[in-house]
Amino acid sequence: MADKWLLIETFGGVEPSVVGVGNAPRRMVALRSVLGRGRYLEDARSAVAKVVADAEPFDGRTADRQRRVLAVPLPTFTGRVHGVHLWIGRPDEEPPPRDPVGAWYFNLSTDKIGGSDDLLDLYGVAPENRRRQRVTAEAFGRLVGNADEAAVLAKIVTSRPGAEHQATWTVRRDDGVLRAADYSCRAVEDILPDGRREVVLRGLALDIGPAESTPSAPPPRPVALAQQVLVAAREPGRHRAIVNLRTLTLLRWLDDPLPGVAWQLDDVNPPAIHPDDVPLAKKLSDGLATAGRVRAVLRLRAASGGWMRVDIAANLMLLDQHTTAALVTVSRPEPGDGESFVQVDGMFQDS
Repeated sequence: MADKWLLIETFGGVEPSVVGVGNAPRRMVALRSVLGRGRYLEDARSAVAKVVADAEPFDGRTADRQRRVLAVPLPTFTGRVHGVHLWIGRPDEEPPPRDPVGAWYFNLSTDKIGGSDDLLDLYGVAPENRRRQRVTAEAFGRLVGNADEAAVLAKIVTSRPGAEHQATWTVRRDDGVLRAADYSCRAVEDILPDGRREVVLRGLALDIGPAESTPSAPPPRPVALAQQVLVAAREPGRHRAIVNLRTLTLLRWLDDPLPGVAWQLDDVNPPAIHPDDVPLAKKLSDGLATAGRVRAVLRLRAASGGWMRVDIAANLMLLDQHTTAALVTVSRPEPGDGESFVQVDGMFQDS
C-alpha cells in the first residue's frame, strides 16, 4: 500500500473503516480487509486512534521499526476529526501526494451545517466567501441532483442515529468546474454538557476527478425525484422547494430561491416563519398528512429584515416508503388574498 494513502472514516458509533484507497472509493470496509491480519494492522489502528484523540498529525514507526507510519487528521472547523489519511511505507520512501478530501457535518437537530477549509478548497470557494456555518439547504446548491438524492433527504428527515450513506455526486464548484466527489457519512448522537441530545450527520467528501471523465459520476442534470417534481411544474414567478415536515425547515430549492426571502444563515436575519404564523404552518403540515395537498399564505423572514407574505402551495411527497416531505411552490400572493389562511382539499379554514 506504499503508493496509496488510505482514507479512514472516524465518524464514531462503530469501529473506523476505510472509505478510500487513493482516490478510489471503498464502501466502509474494515481496516483488516485492506491491510489483512498482518503485523501492521495494530500499528495502523494505534496511529488512527492517536490522531483522533490529539487532532494532530502522527509520524512514527511500526512496532518492528521496519515501516514508517504517517497519519493526518481531517477535522471540521469545530475541531472534531472526521477522518484520517494513513500511509505505511519503508522509511526511505517518499509518501505520495494526498488526494483532496473535505470533512463536513449536518447537525440534524439544529439545521446547521459546517465543513473545513479542505472542503471549501474542493468546492472552489474564494477566501472572502468562506463561512464556518450554513443551513442545510445551502449544501444542495452546489450538488447536482442524482438518484440517491431522495435517500439522503430521507435520512436527514428521520435523523436516526446509526444511519449511513455513501454515494458519488457531481459538484459544481464556484468557478463552474464540475468535479465528481464520493460522499460518506453516518448519523451519530451527541450528548451535550447540559444533557441535551443532538443527532449529527458526520461526513467526508473525496474528490475522485473531473465529472465528465468519471464513470460513476451522475449526469449534470436533475434526475432524482423527477416524477414527483412534475406535480408542481415550474411556472414564472413560482419557486419550488422541498421542506422537512417535522421541523418546517427548508431542505433544498429545486429552482432559484424566491427573491427577497431569507433562507441562508444570517446572524441578523435568519430564516424563520413569523411566530404568529407558526401554528398556521403546523396546520399546513398536519393537513398534508391527510389531504395530500394544501395552500397557505404565511409571513417569512425577509432577507432585508422584517417579514414578507408568501403564497405556499404544498403537495405531499415520498422520499422513501416510510418518509415524507413537502414539495412546496412559493410565490408572492395575488392581490386580494387574505392576510393568512389554510386551504385543504379546496376548502378554506380560518387561521
